[in-house]
Amino acid sequence: MHIDELPTPALWADLDVLESNIAEMARRLPGNRLRPHVKAHKSTTLATLQYEAGHKGFTCATPREVLGLAQAGLGDDLLLANETVDVNRLTEMATSGARVTVAVDSEATITAAATAGIKECVIDIRVGFRCGCEVEEAHGLAELARKSNIGVRGVMGYEGHAMGVVDLERRRELMESAMERLIQAHEVVGGDLVTGGGTGTHAINTWVNEIQAGSYVLMDTAYTEQVDQPFRQGLFLQSTIVSVAEKFAVCDAGLKAQGMDHGNPSWSGGEVLFCSDEHTNVVPDNTLKVGDRISLVPAHIDPTMAKHQSLHIVRDEQVIDRWEIDLRHW
Repeated sequence: MHIDELPTPALWADLDVLESNIAEMARRLPGNRLRPHVKAHKSTTLATLQYEAGHKGFTCATPREVLGLAQAGLGDDLLLANETVDVNRLTEMATSGARVTVAVDSEATITAAATAGIKECVIDIRVGFRCGCEVEEAHGLAELARKSNIGVRGVMGYEGHAMGVVDLERRRELMESAMERLIQAHEVVGGDLVTGGGTGTHAINTWVNEIQAGSYVLMDTAYTEQVDQPFRQGLFLQSTIVSVAEKFAVCDAGLKAQGMDHGNPSWSGGEVLFCSDEHTNVVPDNTLKVGDRISLVPAHIDPTMAKHQSLHIVRDEQVIDRWEIDLRHW
């Protein structure tokens, strides 16, 4: 099937780009230097390709991702890099047969994990604007975890506020100040893991001993503006022109089909004006007619993937496979 035969809106990935990005990251961060973050793609099929490239541990954002990877036989070393106090979900993870480590940053998260039978944790340190405890709290929380029969593997910190900064020097400054806090915490917590980072800092974060990059597989448009990124854009949203006006055209892929938190999608054939629920208005460089197909480039792959049940795999504009996006929801 040609991509223009797909019912739209349809999400598709360029297989050549996907495979090239995975190979390049495996070369840069081989083996356990990378703990791929599956929140970016939410697919056990894609995770299997990362596993086969040598990355045996995974980072997860939700219990569903942990359980799905465990069920797929990819449970060698799973890190839930997120806090939860849901004892039922924690118990499911603890009894999944996988090695499961959870992030904790409070007495409540430690108590919930201990009640559920979770055996290992990392102390999440607030190094930016997300979850985490203060550096001064880290030692006490680590001791509480150990007294609760939870092994402390180390510390985690995510410098998300630096990740998408285009200017390399400014990105480095933000990252360094964040990592100083993480290393301070590690000195009092102990453990083998200093985990954090992402696609935007994978090449410059030498403080952590494993990087939690995920977007590199298909790439966000913000990252492609960073001159130090070797990875290419690989995710596209196929849509159909359904209406044409004098100065613009309308396609059938709106904000319900793509993540909009990073702004509008881009399009190689002209300007994107705005997105509404089911439509995107574009100004084409060349004349379009009703029924023509265009490929939008979503700005943020993580929420875009979560909006679709399946990903069409394309090589030379031919659809050669379809992968379920089977790690969606919570």
